[in-house]
Amino acid sequence: LQSNGCGPGFAEENTSSEEQAMIKIAGNSYLASPSLPDFCGCSPGWSSAFYGAECFDSEVHSYLKNLGKQKSSESQNIDAKKVELEQLLMMETKNYRKTIKFYQKLLQKERRSKGPETKSMLPKLRGQLQEMKSKVQFLELVKKYQMMYAEQWGVESYVLPAVIHNGKADTMDMAPMDESSLLLYYNTEKHQSNNQNGVRVLQAGTPLGLMAYLYSRNAFLEGYVQQFLYTFRYFCTQEEFLQFLLDRISSTLSSASLDPSTSLTKICNRSFYILQAWIEDCYSVDFATNTDLLGTLKEFISSKVASLNGYGERLLSLLEDASARKSGSADLCSGVDKCEEESEEGRKTLHSLCKKLSEDVSRKNFYWKLSKGMGPIAQYQRERLHTGSAVLPKPCCSSFTEESSVSLARADEVGPVLLTECSAQQLCWQLTLLQQEVFNKCHPVHFLNSRALGVKDKCVAVPKTVSAETVSLKVCNLFLSKCIQDQYLLQLLQNADSISTWVAAEIVTCHTTKRQVSLLSKFLLIAKCCYEQRNFATAMQILAGLENLIVRQLPAWKILPAKVAEIMEELKAVEVFLKSDSLCLMEGDRFKTLPTIPSAHVLAMHVQQLETGGFTMTNGAHKWTKLRNIAKVVSQVHAFQENPYTYAPDFKLQSYLRQRITRFKDADISALAADNCANFHQIPAEKHSRKIQDTLRRMKATFQ
Repeated sequence: LQSNGCGPGFAEENTSSEEQAMIKIAGNSYLASPSLPDFCGCSPGWSSAFYGAECFDSEVHSYLKNLGKQKSSESQNIDAKKVELEQLLMMETKNYRKTIKFYQKLLQKERRSKGPETKSMLPKLRGQLQEMKSKVQFLELVKKYQMMYAEQWGVESYVLPAVIHNGKADTMDMAPMDESSLLLYYNTEKHQSNNQNGVRVLQAGTPLGLMAYLYSRNAFLEGYVQQFLYTFRYFCTQEEFLQFLLDRISSTLSSASLDPSTSLTKICNRSFYILQAWIEDCYSVDFATNTDLLGTLKEFISSKVASLNGYGERLLSLLEDASARKSGSADLCSGVDKCEEESEEGRKTLHSLCKKLSEDVSRKNFYWKLSKGMGPIAQYQRERLHTGSAVLPKPCCSSFTEESSVSLARADEVGPVLLTECSAQQLCWQLTLLQQEVFNKCHPVHFLNSRALGVKDKCVAVPKTVSAETVSLKVCNLFLSKCIQDQYLLQLLQNADSISTWVAAEIVTCHTTKRQVSLLSKFLLIAKCCYEQRNFATAMQILAGLENLIVRQLPAWKILPAKVAEIMEELKAVEVFLKSDSLCLMEGDRFKTLPTIPSAHVLAMHVQQLETGGFTMTNGAHKWTKLRNIAKVVSQVHAFQENPYTYAPDFKLQSYLRQRITRFKDADISALAADNCANFHQIPAEKHSRKIQDTLRRMKATFQ
């Protein structure tokens, strides 16, 4: 909290009052079995990596400080804070949900009757909803701040060398260390609301120093822990990081006393919290892909921790839950559930409650700034997109036959005809759901070190089939050589290429120019609908298919309606916008309420640009400022996954789309186009005959 005026001053105050109360409560139950709420989600989350110290401002701290006070003269009570905050959040969430339902009913009534009373009431109710939403969001932020129990076990910076010392087996032979040999800071200018001369900000550090800094005070609240979990593979392997934590636990577990003020107790407890945060946030990319790493952790917990500390049972349960979610694909965000189960049936998470309001209200105000408009077509699409039924789960209404699924033969028989019969909106929704299914399986770490996987700019095509054996990690590998890297990004990019190839193949296989014009128009409208719904991945995939060299030379482009042809320029402008800034989709608050799917390739290119240049300074210390910027960019992956699309799935249409995409994913577009005469500029028969006669006449004249 240093950057917003709650740095050293806040730390001293927190130590003297609030933290001491928390330490007494937690310290008394150190060796007892922990209760579930105390271990409900330890990972700081994407917002911590993105906002850093600014994630929790002074208003959040002040509000939490006043919670749980029976009288102004009494000190804070942690249990009272938890109870009061839960009650406030439950009450505000319940009122917010009721108001949303009333707003939706009023909105439907206004669409049917369009009465003046209803019209005048809607703006007022909308303003009240925005205020209620802000209050619920604020309470959620306070709850997240309050749940960070790990901060009570942080140590001061001068203790960090002792953190390394306590993990060494040969401590007698170890030379004394000071903080300056591990970490490098730079001083910021004096803050307006801070009486200090400035605050120290971490600039660089050795691998040991950066791992030791995880134990420093406010490392969780400042975002360092989450940023570290995203980027530590650049300077240490998963095995080295795990061994560092286990060494600290081994050296302090047996000697840690019930006195919570000792450094040994703090180091031991903070090690457990860091380990839990790592499992919660990165199980799918570190433990699920490395059985040796997972086995080492389970063996250590079972043999050395479970019998002494109740935390061991919790960690083993956490690993089992994460493994079950990974194998069953139940966790769409590739993380462990961080919240306790709510007993109240109507209790919902904040983003699901905000979605109804945001999709009815915010989406109406979302007009792409580069869009030139589409006349009646665009107006019709907007009216369809703004209906409340678009965002509420409902039984799918399929235009297909009553068969349970469309066979591949049936899909081939129908061909592209079904694409022209379905509306652009319907196809946009189902393609978005298909894209979301693939995107939700990725992790921010997947976008790191993509050069080592062979990911390059669009001028170099990604191989259609890439296996672990064929990928060479010798070139441009920024991770340590023994660091295991999950290659899911390649699957994500191959899926994108398959959709682009499918778009091009569907167009060049149309046997008439009229059908090509119809299909070109449909794909352009689908892409427009996608980017207006912030599904930039599918929009850019369609654009890539339309920009195929063979497709761009088709005669159908010349007779395409002008208003439809303008969409192509809009798509190119969107592409330029996405490439302009790595955080362009995180601007404002729209990404918090509206679902978003970024272009995987564009995001990978942004990360590659940040990875350009050296990671170490002349003294060998790793540049933490560089790693922090990389963590901030990739954190948006989890941010977008928190707010999913809620379109009604049409499984039959999705099955048809999957089969068509699978059929053409490896197609040779030039070969397909060569078999179709509609892909060539046709010369009229009379004009062609006249040219032959003129040529023969000239040749005859040369022989005379």
